[in-house]
Amino acid sequence: MTFLRQQRTIRRPVAVLGFGYHTGKDVRVEFRPAPAGAGITFVREDLGLNARIPVRCEHRYEVPRRTCLKVGQVHVEMVEHILAALAGLQIDNCEIGVDQPEMPGCDGSAMAFVAAVESVGAVEQEREVNRLEITEHVALTSGDMRIEAFPSATNSYTLEYTVDYPNDPVIGYQIASLEVTPELFRDEIAPCRTFVLQREADEMLRAGLGKRVRSHDLLIFGDKGPVSNRLRFDNECARHKALDVIGDLALTGCEIEGHIVAYRSGHRLNAAFAQELLRRFAGVTLKASA
Repeated sequence: MTFLRQQRTIRRPVAVLGFGYHTGKDVRVEFRPAPAGAGITFVREDLGLNARIPVRCEHRYEVPRRTCLKVGQVHVEMVEHILAALAGLQIDNCEIGVDQPEMPGCDGSAMAFVAAVESVGAVEQEREVNRLEITEHVALTSGDMRIEAFPSATNSYTLEYTVDYPNDPVIGYQIASLEVTPELFRDEIAPCRTFVLQREADEMLRAGLGKRVRSHDLLIFGDKGPVSNRLRFDNECARHKALDVIGDLALTGCEIEGHIVAYRSGHRLNAAFAQELLRRFAGVTLKASA
């Protein structure tokens, strides 16, 4: 028998301020308590209180290098770090009020969001969490990218991510592996930052993007390592990619029970995998404990 924990929301509202990496626009994000069963919902308050986007797989739309959601003409961009923070801290229900479409990049990690949520604390609610249990092996591939899931022998959510940059030894081959618990997520994954190669950053600048971003806002890798920055972990790139997977699989609206193994997967493949997990397992194993 698998015992399910109670759903959780935050105790009171709390805000994070920053600017979007791509647009450079200032944005305010306010996390607010939400009732049991509500899930995670973005509210574009600059467009009105009815401009709501529930976090679901079917609301994702494709934009390179980030996870974006859209309902009708209302959209939000680069939501993966916020979703990872909430999933990693086991916050199941939360309303997120924003005044711009693009979420703040902060320092490229999820720590600002984790710190905000932890500053107000969480409360349990009178409903059990929706758990999506992996009961058989499933895999998706795209070119040389792969993500797969296996049943868990310990009724837990574990994740292994492999970064492989054979032509860029400054990043090279890295593996990150962890159990996704609030404590391990906060200490081992949330501090890990977005990274780009110098040539990729230069291409974005030529395209008119990221003009407000500086080297301390994320990891920019030159030929000799991070530019004007230091790694927080030797395998920080792999750990950040694990963070992205956690955020993208939060599109299921469920707590995962299983072992996820990813090799070079990105947001598009992660989101497709979230949909596949729901298709395969939600109808059978998305249930309360017996």
